[in-house]
Amino acid sequence: MKYNSKYNFLFLILLLASCSKDFIDRPSENGPTLDVYYNNAAEVNAATGLLYNTIWYDWQDKAFHAIGEAQGGNMLTPNGDANYGSGVYNNFKVQSSDVLVAASWKSLYKVAGNATVLVKTFEEKASIIGEQPYLTQGIAEARFLRAIAYFYITRTFGDVPIVEDPVALAKSGDYRVPRYIQSDVIQFIINDLKFAEEHLSEVSYQPGRVNKYSASGLMAKAYLYVQDYANARLKAQEVINSGKFALYADYGKMFTSSAANNNSESLFALQWSAAGGYAIGNPIQIYAGPSTLLKPDFDRGYSSVLPTLDIVRAYEDGDKRRGWSIMEHGYSNPDWKNVNFPDGFLYDTTYMDSNDDAKKIKNGSRCNSLKYIVGTGSNGELVNDGFSDICTYILRYSDILLIYAESILGSGNSTTDAQALDAMNQVRARAGLAGVTEITKDNILHERRVEFAFEGDYWYDVQRQGFDRAKVIIAAQERGNYNYDGTVNSIHASIVSPSQLFLPIPLTEVQANPKLNEAAVKYY
Repeated sequence: MKYNSKYNFLFLILLLASCSKDFIDRPSENGPTLDVYYNNAAEVNAATGLLYNTIWYDWQDKAFHAIGEAQGGNMLTPNGDANYGSGVYNNFKVQSSDVLVAASWKSLYKVAGNATVLVKTFEEKASIIGEQPYLTQGIAEARFLRAIAYFYITRTFGDVPIVEDPVALAKSGDYRVPRYIQSDVIQFIINDLKFAEEHLSEVSYQPGRVNKYSASGLMAKAYLYVQDYANARLKAQEVINSGKFALYADYGKMFTSSAANNNSESLFALQWSAAGGYAIGNPIQIYAGPSTLLKPDFDRGYSSVLPTLDIVRAYEDGDKRRGWSIMEHGYSNPDWKNVNFPDGFLYDTTYMDSNDDAKKIKNGSRCNSLKYIVGTGSNGELVNDGFSDICTYILRYSDILLIYAESILGSGNSTTDAQALDAMNQVRARAGLAGVTEITKDNILHERRVEFAFEGDYWYDVQRQGFDRAKVIIAAQERGNYNYDGTVNSIHASIVSPSQLFLPIPLTEVQANPKLNEAAVKYY
């Protein structure tokens, strides 16, 4: 892994962070040095603010849908769209040379690298001027962001390098970093989160910032990932008992209106600014929204990923999340207007074939994802070249409730525990569904699938079931769509090896660091 140019650049960027009211503003062009900078909370906060935005872009742009949703069976790439690897994420044929594999690695390690540089910088500053509350808070915030970056890295790639001092690594000129076993990577994550939990305040000092319970919640999710149910339950319960979070009443608005950004349900979300355009604004609707909605207003709008028939069929009758998450044929929105829809948007998945004067289907699954689709800006939502202000939710309170229910179930087959049922039924009630009186593992997995559909997480839920169960889940999915005449274009996938639970490390990284081809070693 070649860190020299990457991390030297990151170090400069971090030192150039501006003091700004908006913590996701671009850095200034001034070049302060450590002896004259980071002397107050505003300067530290400006630097940590960069960890919430543009360095995540290559992950946010397309990779999180390809990995979290296409591999999970919730989305497919129609007609082999090259934006999403020409369909390789649908059928588990991803190669190490794939551009999204490289983009994922680059983006996630950039987050981890930026965060680590800040940790080291703030620690060095503290050694000069003494420990200061604002420096400790900055370290805690950066360690949280490093933890969540590594959580994505290890869930995506398995055994991976840990780099605690990227600047020193760059200076050494020796980039041969080994892979460490996943259990040690998880422990590294937990250690970061324990520090963050101890040193962050209970209430975010600025909307969108993480706090003590963000760390507790992510710890719960990390513990659940490794089946440490006792600790997962403990940490989830701490978040619940804090009384500082609640399910946001308007589920659909969370994903379609920036007015709902950083609401009562959000424990951690990426922060975007449409005004910044490329790499600063949220790009999801550019690829997941219907092209007719965005064109010709913007030279963008690709419909590159569509819901599979399997996810469309997964919702129970009466589940409001289907209509809040999926734009199906006939969907209308009077507030979304452009030259194609002067009276408001009408979603039509058919076309008239002039050859035989017959109406045919032009969108295979007859739907698009509705999450993070905000329209053209005619409704007052800021949209710039297709980019939006909508934050990307990474950890929501509904996740905490379902983690709590699953951790009570633990390794058992089912539970009728009252607390588990209450947590599960809170999530179901918002969706307009009746409560359940018993919970099984399949119930939990299903609930998580429809609750977090198109949020880039379902593949990781399948993955953590282990190879044998994941193999069965994938084989049972209908990953296809409809043909032009309405018949089903059936698509099925299979995994044949535990290695397919993770993506290959990018070829360019392996070429730069041959140690990545070697067996993983222990970190602790």
